[in-house]
Amino acid sequence: MRDFFEGIQWFFEDVAFAPFDKLREIQMDSWFFANILNWIFILIAIAALVYWLKELKRYRELDDENKEPTAHSFLE
Repeated sequence: MRDFFEGIQWFFEDVAFAPFDKLREIQMDSWFFANILNWIFILIAIAALVYWLKELKRYRELDDENKEPTAHSFLE
């Protein structure tokens, strides 16, 4: 049973998190490259926000939303 858990430890320390170890090693050389994963996540979030705002604008321009107080059952 101990070998099983040591195998899990080996996988995560030596395989799964190896790219993060490399990024940590280059941290002093290039701050931007060491944080490239964070920049990628920020760009994805910005793209999702822009898409969401465009869709909200499109639905607002259609003006087909029922805005009466009885339009939603939870408002009754």
